[in-house]
Amino acid sequence: MSIDIDPLREADGITVTDHIENTQFEVYTDRPVEPRRRPESDHYFPVDASVAVETGAIEIPRVAVVETRDGDGVLLTHGDCYEMPDGTYHVGINPAPTKLYLTFDAGFSVSTTDRTTRIDLNTPGTVGLGFRSLHQTPAGTITTPTDPESLMDAVSLLGSALQTTSPERSFPTLRGHPPLIEPGEEFRVPERVEPVESGVRIVVPPEYRYLYPVVSLAYYFAADVVPGDAPRIEGEGWTYPLEPGFEERTAQVLRQSFHMDCLARTEGFYPVDLHEREATDLDLDWERLYDLPLAERLGEYLEVPFEAVEPELPQWTLTTDVRPHPGNVEMLPFVAGELSIVRSPETVTPVDDDGGVGVGFFGGADRSSSAATRREVPAGGVGLDGGRAVVDPDSGGLDDGEFVRGGAGAGAAIPGATRGADATENRGAVAAQTDFVRPEPVDTVEHAWVGDGVPLDANKATLDAYHRRLEAGQVEQSRISVLVVCNDDQMREEGNVADLYGLRDMVQFDIEVRHDLTREEMRETLESDIDFLHYIGHVDDRGMQCAEEYLDLTDEDLEIGVSAFLLNACQSYQQGEALVHRGSRGGIVTLSDVANSPATTLGRIIARLMNSGFNLRTALHVAKRELITGHQYIVVGDGGTTICQSRSGSVVVLDISNGSGDSWELVAEMFPNGPYGKGSLTKMNMSGESDNHYIPTRISIESVQKSKLKSFLELETVPIFIDDELTWSDEFVID
Repeated sequence: MSIDIDPLREADGITVTDHIENTQFEVYTDRPVEPRRRPESDHYFPVDASVAVETGAIEIPRVAVVETRDGDGVLLTHGDCYEMPDGTYHVGINPAPTKLYLTFDAGFSVSTTDRTTRIDLNTPGTVGLGFRSLHQTPAGTITTPTDPESLMDAVSLLGSALQTTSPERSFPTLRGHPPLIEPGEEFRVPERVEPVESGVRIVVPPEYRYLYPVVSLAYYFAADVVPGDAPRIEGEGWTYPLEPGFEERTAQVLRQSFHMDCLARTEGFYPVDLHEREATDLDLDWERLYDLPLAERLGEYLEVPFEAVEPELPQWTLTTDVRPHPGNVEMLPFVAGELSIVRSPETVTPVDDDGGVGVGFFGGADRSSSAATRREVPAGGVGLDGGRAVVDPDSGGLDDGEFVRGGAGAGAAIPGATRGADATENRGAVAAQTDFVRPEPVDTVEHAWVGDGVPLDANKATLDAYHRRLEAGQVEQSRISVLVVCNDDQMREEGNVADLYGLRDMVQFDIEVRHDLTREEMRETLESDIDFLHYIGHVDDRGMQCAEEYLDLTDEDLEIGVSAFLLNACQSYQQGEALVHRGSRGGIVTLSDVANSPATTLGRIIARLMNSGFNLRTALHVAKRELITGHQYIVVGDGGTTICQSRSGSVVVLDISNGSGDSWELVAEMFPNGPYGKGSLTKMNMSGESDNHYIPTRISIESVQKSKLKSFLELETVPIFIDDELTWSDEFVID
């Protein structure tokens, strides 16, 4: 069973641990309880685990919406403060780290504080609690030849995972994970994978460069994908062309239709006050649109020019570049399941052909001359020399007294920069035969790359890492394990990051710091079940430096147990790639030499972000806002990997500026994360802010009183940018 339910030791209530999603939370009662197993069928909605307790109250440590249905499942009311008379009820509490349902026979009242949600029964008695993991598992694997026309039949079945064709499928919990795809000589479909008749057809030429960019549309529309000359989307009585600008138009269709579904779904089972619905300039009959079949509704959506919708669209989260090659077909279900914008570039710019910009001092589409004013500078300009990254000592980016996290081979060219081991002349974790590529810039928060080459400023996504996302292995303990390994005395300052992990009052961490591990100790460490490894030390062509010698993960026959990692060392890409290949889900690595000071700063930033529930990609995105040297790092493997959940569910980054006097301006940017994917509901827990928003979102509040802002920042530790400089809510003092 993926969910464990145990009595609390130091309070009255239970601890709920979901081993699939690596989440844990507490449910409080008004008296000591001993949970006993109950049939899952006791609950109106499906659950993975069910227990019963004797209590007079249920309380969770977060602000939530309580949805009440009668004994037959009819929705009666929802909110955060109300009373109900005696009766039989099915109650849902959202958000929570798992789906949480209650069932009982009693009148009750709902109340909230700025930190908790509580249900008090009029008469204490038996309360059934049901929990469902937000983890989503594919129904099966489709086997298919990999020629484009055969693959179209497989892509046409991605939408079989949808649990509804109504606008509610914009909720992540009602989409389901698409079935997997694997190459084979014959086309075979598992019995559990059944097509959904949506009435939508996507017509594209039978070429990978046209097929790959429509996989998210095929999934979200449950569309049949068929060969044809002119790319287009069709429904009965309407056609929408996808040219000119094929990839751009497919992205526009995804963003527009998803946004309009989120607005229309307020007419259905969840009639919440949605900010985006109230703020829209679109004059449409949302009630009528909600009741239309999917194809007809989509046709009417697309009658609205994209230019009319674009101003109110949030910044999309993820763009994935999938090279148009048959070897990438197995990645398509994962890309579609993330509702990623997809591009399929036929050509790509090698780094050595980019005008000499080189690896290291590279940036994204938003780079400008002002970027150099950020607090850290890169460890020298870094270019390519025979396929390997090298430091340019004439770039002026490295102080004479500074050192890099490599060996003498890199540092010897710089006076005073020698440190650590005596690396060979051809040092570098990225092999000489590795091709660096520079993908085209994206307009999304995150960027992933599927295909050959090491991408600059993008997540190098790998199939084995995505498959591990689906594995439902058991763990022996209900705590999150973090190991900090520091293998160089000069870097012990970063070893203090251990103090930053575990700064959570509702999540239990086991945190250990180890120094100067031997080669055998490092082997044992990597093979152990650790949720997050934060490695501080040296990497060169011989591998990861240990106390007496090196451990080269590309040569060693290791079974890796570490789930996620940060290898904060020079040119650690190849060692990180080996970790993912042998068992990890994902991690953050470097593509070039990194100076110790900015590396230490970045390590501390990543530690706090991972501790706050950010995934690898979004954590690095935030770090890059603060440190220009963040562009020397990329994510390998599954960039959606987290080690814990945010207390609020979604993760948030705040931008704060002092307007005048007692008035402050606040911008909250909320990102999809883990089970709180695109379309999840969120709202600001601030007095006067009652509207819900759908994720991703950017919430702007022009005038916030100092006292109100102070109370808001005390709710949770979150990253804050003030005048483009990063701090944290537990460190920020309002003048």
